[in-house]
Amino acid sequence: MPTAQQTVTIYSTPTCHFCGAAKEFFKAHNIAYTEHDVAADIVQRKAMIEKSGQMGVPVITVGDNLVVGFDEEELRKLLNL
Repeated sequence: MPTAQQTVTIYSTPTCHFCGAAKEFFKAHNIAYTEHDVAADIVQRKAMIEKSGQMGVPVITVGDNLVVGFDEEELRKLLNL
């Protein structure tokens, strides 16, 4: 299981298919996450771009690790699944 300090955050938009798939993956594995809708929240959009250099979503952080896109294999590794 993820360690307590391993915070999961997803930067997403409501119409993003891969964002939905990532959130379903987290729910299926009982992974708590914080979601930021970067379509509506310009402050979080700027934070996402600063962290990732990306304008595309999803951008996911697991602790200090950054995952751009829904990379299930990488997420499984980072979350010890």
